[in-house]
Amino acid sequence: MVYSTYVKSYISKISTTYGDYLDSRIYLNRFILDDYPRIILYKQGPPYESKAESVKSGYFGAMKMTILEEIVHSVQSNLHRLNVEAVMQVNTINEELAKIILELDSKTVTELTEYLQLQLVPDEFQIAKKANLFFMLNPDNFITNVMGPDVMTYTHVEIDPKISELVPSLEEIYKKWLKPIQTQHAIFTTMEGMAEFVVQQILRDDSDFQNYLSTFVGTNYSDYSVKKSIGKEFTQQVFDVHGKDAFVKLIANPPNTKELKDPRLYLNRIK
Repeated sequence: MVYSTYVKSYISKISTTYGDYLDSRIYLNRFILDDYPRIILYKQGPPYESKAESVKSGYFGAMKMTILEEIVHSVQSNLHRLNVEAVMQVNTINEELAKIILELDSKTVTELTEYLQLQLVPDEFQIAKKANLFFMLNPDNFITNVMGPDVMTYTHVEIDPKISELVPSLEEIYKKWLKPIQTQHAIFTTMEGMAEFVVQQILRDDSDFQNYLSTFVGTNYSDYSVKKSIGKEFTQQVFDVHGKDAFVKLIANPPNTKELKDPRLYLNRIK
């Protein structure tokens, strides 16, 4: 683990959320919502008394946002089910890749490590070398970062012939990965976009939420509201056409990745 920069980088991307909806309950993250305001106030420095009110207001704004988001997630059972199914398929494919990497011989591991210009690791730490290879060649990292976000609309992938020569089964792994990851991406983007849309619609004039943005996030509502979000913008376009029925349609009949990119395709399909 010490030698695996890519493992540490991967773990560092795991985000902490304010809350989550699970088993018919909304759970709030006590560290974030109890201790984080104190950390923010301390970072702002003295005089603490004059700044405490805006931080407290920001705390209430964070609570409002979290509860609204999780209320939206609480009605997305069909999307949640589809998301879980897709994630399970992706994880199965990742396990296949891990097995392939673990079975590589030392010569191939060294050659692939050098070809990919990965961090040099002493030969006695073969497992760290293989961990680096796994996290580099993991399709979520390798395909997305190398080919860019447009991969979510691809129908096939091609990889470097040298890598294919060293790991012949890798291209097949990537092909199998495309469909479930695109499904998961579309579903998750829709789920989050619906929640973002509701938060903006309801809290746009809320002073606590505005204080949350300024004290917790370091931005303002104007910048926040124009920040690009495919899911939120997609939800807005469906709402503009279908009004209060938009959420029913999105939950029962979610978009695919191509429809997310071009909402007209989705709107034509669900007429």
